[in-house]
Amino acid sequence: MDQSNENIAPDEAIGGAKTRRWQPSRLGYRWIVRNVGYLVFLAALAVIYIYNGHYADKISRDLSRTDKELKELQYEYKTLKSEVMFRSKESELAKAVAPFGLVELTQPPFVLIDSTQK
Repeated sequence: MDQSNENIAPDEAIGGAKTRRWQPSRLGYRWIVRNVGYLVFLAALAVIYIYNGHYADKISRDLSRTDKELKELQYEYKTLKSEVMFRSKESELAKAVAPFGLVELTQPPFVLIDSTQK
C-alpha cells in the first residue's frame, strides 16, 4: 500500500470503490502530546483573561458605589453646615436661649480691673 492511501478504507458500497474515511492519525496524537504544555499555558491565559474581566467589573461597581456614597455624604455635610450656620446667627441664638431666661445685653460690656495690682 502506498502512503497516499494510508487512511483509505474499503467501502462496502456498490462497485467496491474506495472512498476516504477519517481515521485517527498517530501524527495528530503525537502533536497534541508534544504540545500539552503549550495548550495548558493557553488555557491558563484564558482563565486569567476571564478573571481579569470579572475583577475589572467588580472594581468598576465598587468605584460607582463609593462615588455615590461620597456624593451623599457631601450633600449631608452641606445640609448640616448650612443648618449650623443658620442656628448660630445672633437672632436664632436669642430665640433658642429665651426659655432659659437669658436675654441679650442692652449695654456694652465693661472691663474689670484688678484693684490689687497697680
